[in-house]
Amino acid sequence: MSSLFSPPSIDDLIHLLKAWKFWVLGAIVGGLIGAAVYVIIPPTYRARATVNVDFNLEQAWPQETDRQQFYYLERETRKLEEIAWSDNVMRTLSSGLLVPVEELRGGKLRLSQPAEAGWHFYAEDENPERARELAVAWAKLFEEAVRGNIAGSQGLNSFIRVDATQVENLPVERSAYLSTYMLGGAILFLTISAIGVLFFPPPRASTLHGTRPIGREDNNRK
Repeated sequence: MSSLFSPPSIDDLIHLLKAWKFWVLGAIVGGLIGAAVYVIIPPTYRARATVNVDFNLEQAWPQETDRQQFYYLERETRKLEEIAWSDNVMRTLSSGLLVPVEELRGGKLRLSQPAEAGWHFYAEDENPERARELAVAWAKLFEEAVRGNIAGSQGLNSFIRVDATQVENLPVERSAYLSTYMLGGAILFLTISAIGVLFFPPPRASTLHGTRPIGREDNNRK
């Protein structure tokens, strides 16, 4: 390949495909590099609490069409999401665990699967116990805020029921797996190596010695 924008030739691709030892060795080296990064700079810990949300469609819309029920679910789900990230919930969580609100909303907390049934409240932190405390506190504050909203008729449908089902003895794990680091390291190392081989091929032996191979015509002349 003569330039960065020129397409690779068939010879270049065949050369890469034939170098199976290079691919195997590169995958091993890249995986080891990824594992080393995982050990030296480990990912944060992550805990998950769960709150069960029941919209009680049969009672809320007993004779309505599926389309109306769909809009009802979408509307109420958005309201519940707003409560989960509301200023009151975030301020209470921040003051109780001494974590800035900007940090909570900046990636430390994550809400997953906002629909009927289990809502998962994730919290990440460098301290595993801290991650567990954040997840539990967030789930409980959400439960209290939703129940208070329903009791005070502040917008949510009165048939909605919430219950924090998983807030005790939560397992804590790393936010990323070792296998993910190893796979990413292998892919990155092989990609960089392949680019280096394609765009910066090693010089030929004839070029190194400043000579050209002796052809049949040269032998005939002798």
